[in-house]
Amino acid sequence: MAAFSIFVFLSGLFVTSSGDLYSHSIRPNFTASFINLVDNSGAFLLSPNATFRAAISNYPDQQLPQFYFSIIHSSTNTIIWTANRGRPISDSAKVLLTPNGLIITNNFDQIVWSTPSLDSPVAFLQLDDSGNLILLDQQNILLWESFNYPTDTLVRGQRLPVGIDFFAGEYQLLLTSSDAFLQWNGMTYWQLSMDNQAFKESNVLVSFMAVNGSGLYWVGDDGSTIVFKVPLAPIDAAGLEFIYAKLGSNGKFTISSFDENNLVPNLQIPVENCRIPSICEKIGFCNSDKRPETCLCPSAFHNGIDGCVPINPLLTLPKACNTSNSYGNETNDQVSYMKIGDAIDYFSTNFIEPLSRRISLLNCQLLCSRNCSCLGILYGNSSGSCYPIWNNVGSIFSSTFGLGQEDFSGYVKAITLSSNINLSSKTDADHKFSVLGSVLLSSLGAFVLVVIVIGFSWWKRRKGHSRAAVVRLGSKASFSVEIDLLSIAGLPVKFKYEELATATDNFTTQIGSGGFGTVYKGVLPDESVVAVKRITNLGVEGKKDFCTEIEIIGNIHHINLVKLKGFCLQGTQRFLVLEYMNKGSLDHVIFNNESVLEWKERFEIAVGTARGLAYLHSGCQHKIIHCDVKPENILLHEENLHQNLQVKISDFGISKLLTPEQSNLLTTLRGTRGYLAPEWLTSSGISEKSDVFSYGMVLLEIVRGRRNFSIQTCAPLSGTELKRLYFPLLALEIHEQKRYMELVDPRLNGRAEGEEVERLVQVALCCVQMEPWQRPTMSNVVGMLEGSLPVEQPKIESLNFLRIYGGRYASVLTTSTNGCNEQ
Repeated sequence: MAAFSIFVFLSGLFVTSSGDLYSHSIRPNFTASFINLVDNSGAFLLSPNATFRAAISNYPDQQLPQFYFSIIHSSTNTIIWTANRGRPISDSAKVLLTPNGLIITNNFDQIVWSTPSLDSPVAFLQLDDSGNLILLDQQNILLWESFNYPTDTLVRGQRLPVGIDFFAGEYQLLLTSSDAFLQWNGMTYWQLSMDNQAFKESNVLVSFMAVNGSGLYWVGDDGSTIVFKVPLAPIDAAGLEFIYAKLGSNGKFTISSFDENNLVPNLQIPVENCRIPSICEKIGFCNSDKRPETCLCPSAFHNGIDGCVPINPLLTLPKACNTSNSYGNETNDQVSYMKIGDAIDYFSTNFIEPLSRRISLLNCQLLCSRNCSCLGILYGNSSGSCYPIWNNVGSIFSSTFGLGQEDFSGYVKAITLSSNINLSSKTDADHKFSVLGSVLLSSLGAFVLVVIVIGFSWWKRRKGHSRAAVVRLGSKASFSVEIDLLSIAGLPVKFKYEELATATDNFTTQIGSGGFGTVYKGVLPDESVVAVKRITNLGVEGKKDFCTEIEIIGNIHHINLVKLKGFCLQGTQRFLVLEYMNKGSLDHVIFNNESVLEWKERFEIAVGTARGLAYLHSGCQHKIIHCDVKPENILLHEENLHQNLQVKISDFGISKLLTPEQSNLLTTLRGTRGYLAPEWLTSSGISEKSDVFSYGMVLLEIVRGRRNFSIQTCAPLSGTELKRLYFPLLALEIHEQKRYMELVDPRLNGRAEGEEVERLVQVALCCVQMEPWQRPTMSNVVGMLEGSLPVEQPKIESLNFLRIYGGRYASVLTTSTNGCNEQ
């Protein structure tokens, strides 16, 4: 019997007849890529009974040639686990099995994903019939298993522990010790304890969730006490080959089973499709009277790119600031409320408390207007309850459908755009006629003006005049652009060059400069102080594209982002008019030897900067990568001594205004030594994670109050030495020793909160990890700094490059006087 077992085990080490397809086990020093496994559709390892396969494959229905290392159920092609989720590779990238573990590299041999550090060398990689991929050492001791790292699927025999959540796009399954939740962008749309299908059988704390042929179970610490269960209809256990629970990118949490022939859906949560938050995208009305459900836009709205948008071109739906206690930049006369329907309901009303009860509709709207995270309201006409729509606007449905029976009326916040086009408030017929007339008259006037200009230019050439005007608006290209600008809704205020020259006293007071422009202080006729940035190094072409990007940037409103108040586009002159920040940039404040920034203010600056970047990355309709996060681009403002510092990020839109050729020069022109992510220096793609790296470097400088590259004067017995100090390396070494207070700016004399210092340093080190995929998102950074998320522990192996950088930089320079200070 023992000999037979050894034979079976060894047989798994030999290649099957395909030449590239292994059964059950693989030894180290193995390499695979899709391009070499085309005949097997990327598969290279089968479980013993071939129920599951390990493969390099692309997702079903995916058009792009992007590949993932996944475990797949063979009969149904269901992906149950993916290693490099969110980090696709090409068909020639590699999956390697080494004695140190599994590694995925891209075409440049850069690590995309790897297993963590292991206790002993790997001897075997095995795929079990349960779908579990495991690493074993020479003594068959388990080193690592994929079941401990679930993605969005749970199979029979696998446990989902409390604290490890499922993610699928914007959706998340959150498991706690007392309940379970489905959330969309942080908002709950299903709760286990409120589901009529769920039965509670014990009051002990939940330890994990599991699925089998009889249902979904939440189990206690002892591994046997059932706390909750959601039973399934009876399934023929004899024919059951495969059962799994999956959170789909559509927001549905489903359980499906496979017998010998069919894949059968056994359970869907939530039961009603219309309660899925984005079933009909933004503000879409989900009609459940038909199967499948249909989606309609409310009156005064029509279909847009990502849902329903106002028909009126002068109205736009704002984005949330992602900070629940912050206020938006809109004035009261800019904010209005558009009705989206009566007798409707919203997915979150059963799971949140109202802002207030027994208040009027007007006061409900005022409460929403005072919070930039509130994008709309559900007002209870019978109870006077005021329910907010936080951060993102989802779909709506009839209040006679589902659980809610309150008579709600829905409203969404709208912002009135600046425009020179006046829409009539008459009847619809008059309105259409007025708009049509305006367009025709504008077109006719523009045509006549073009003819006049062309004729005048021809006459001047005939008369032999060769001197050009100061601002050439007579060319066809320039003039057509000026006409085209009228068709771009949502542009901020357009200034003339002469107006900005007057406001800045002919550009005499320079307050800043950068790779793409100089900034001047100015005063507008209404006596408001502004910062006027002259954009240089941009070509004369692409004016309409420039204005389109200005419209995008101008509609970004967040308390931690510098507001664009206007622009100037006249000939080759291009200016941005920005709000003025009277305390200047962070580098002038934190690196200033004359005054010391207190710890409380430093922490507020760290959080405010993180919020601003998080909004750029995930809160805007158009994601913006800053590309140059550094203290010089973090601005501060203080109204008076009794108010907290306002923290705002500047220059966040410049990268969107560049041509492709100029974008390729960003490393040289915008990148700043000490803040560039490693991928800037290679041919790797730049992403929002590059901003995360730069933010981490800034965070370390906030803690220390010095540049990360600095010179330290120390006094040994024989004299004094000047040493180069690379602070990120020091932070890593101190982190390993858990002596965080030693990293704080010595000028504070210990005036810092130890827990906050530890949190900032750990978050900073997480942000500066070598591989972009290992860095947290800025949204998660905000959560960790604010305490709503646990602080991740940085991976030391992903920070070892700091030792190389630090070793190259640190060296003895010279010998001089005594003392020990940083310069």
